Amino acid sequence: MTDIRSALTDLLLTPALPLAEALERHFTPDYRQRTDGSWADRDAFAEHIAHLRTLVAEGRIEVHDELRDGDRYADRHTVHLVKHDGAAVSVEVYVFAELAQDGRFRRIEETTLMLSGTEADRKIGSARA
Repeated sequence: MTDIRSALTDLLLTPALPLAEALERHFTPDYRQRTDGSWADRDAFAEHIAHLRTLVAEGRIEVHDELRDGDRYADRHTVHLVKHDGAAVSVEVYVFAELAQDGRFRRIEETTLMLSGTEADRKIGSARA
């Protein structure tokens, strides 16, 4: 069974792990995500993560609250990132999710709040190349 910290660590903070393997480990083939009102399918989500991997040098995931109830998952976490150019970005994220029977994420709906970073980083939660 997955959780946000494990998924984001594999996706963003473990560059030696192939993206396809990280996606398969944590997300179903029919995965969908809505971030700040915009929907993305798994392919668009993969494109987003691939882009972030080119920007992120290091970081950490701080989980504040986490709840599970059957196939429902919710959390509040902060993503602290340092980009390759040395700039730091922190984003607080509120997540409501549906899990598949195998414990992987099937759907995530999230809202983000940038805590620190530049105006250009404001859409980092859904940025693509």
